[in-house]
Amino acid sequence: MIITLHTWTPADKPALMALCNAVDRTFLSDRLPYPYTEADADWWLGMVAENEGKEGVWRSIWADGQLVGSISVERKAGDEHNIGELGYMILTPWWSKGIGTEAVRQICGIAFRELALERITGEVFPENLASARVLEKNGFRLEETKGGAIVKGGKAMDVRVYVYKSCSKNMNRP
Repeated sequence: MIITLHTWTPADKPALMALCNAVDRTFLSDRLPYPYTEADADWWLGMVAENEGKEGVWRSIWADGQLVGSISVERKAGDEHNIGELGYMILTPWWSKGIGTEAVRQICGIAFRELALERITGEVFPENLASARVLEKNGFRLEETKGGAIVKGGKAMDVRVYVYKSCSKNMNRP
C-alpha cells in the first residue's frame, strides 16, 4: 500500500466535507463540527492556506490513490511556540492497516523541517489504544496523563500526552 500526504487546496472542499462527515468521532475533539458544512470547509481551507508552513502543516492522507484521512501538526501559542501538536483522523475502513503509523512518520518529518520545532505532542484518550500505539511506533513517549483535561460530549475526560523530542533520520525522510 502506498501512503502519501498532500497539501490541502480549495479544490479539495467536496472531499474534505465528505471526509469530515463520514469519520468516526469517538476519539476526536468536539471542535470538529457536525454536520460539517460548506461554510466550515471554506473557513478551514482559508485558515490552512493562510497559515501553512508558518503556524502548522496540514495534509490529506491518501492510500493507494484514495483519500482516507487528514493529519496536521499545529504550532502551540505563546511560550510553547517551539512545540507542535499532532492531530489526525482516518476513515474507519482504513484503520489497522499501518496508514496512521506511516502518516505520522511523514507529517512529523515535514513539521520538524518546515516549522523548526523542538518537539511534537500528541494527545489521546486512554481508551484509544490504537492511536497510542501509532505514536509509540513513531518514537513518541508517554509524558503525562491529564485528569479531566478535555470536555467531550459534555463530560470531562482524561487525556494521555505523548511527546516526540527530537527528529530522527527515519522521520526526516521525505
